[in-house]
Amino acid sequence: MQEFEVIFYDKEDETEPAKEFILSLDKKMRAKILRTVKMLSDNGPELREPCSKPLGDGIFELRAKVGSDISRVLYFFFVGRRVVLTNGFIKKTQKPSATEIEKAKRYRAEYLSRKENKQ
Repeated sequence: MQEFEVIFYDKEDETEPAKEFILSLDKKMRAKILRTVKMLSDNGPELREPCSKPLGDGIFELRAKVGSDISRVLYFFFVGRRVVLTNGFIKKTQKPSATEIEKAKRYRAEYLSRKENKQ
């Protein structure tokens, strides 16, 4: 099976929110989230809970848990077996925050409009 290409969304100022989030994690949590990213690359949309969960409107979350902390990285799928990681956060409750989901949707809209403009 062909792997999915996992890339980081980059903002206009060239920062990559999801990458910065992952790099800010402690070693144990970072290793766990990177293993989950690898599973996403291998399995794409077949990856299911507890590792991945659809949040609606084409936005998904990757989850990695260490102790009581759960790291979440939001992402969406793009044409050509590509996965775009948008942003991440640590959440102690079950439900991801609406502001983080909205941010992921904004990033996706911006990403898509940039891709269309390059065509």
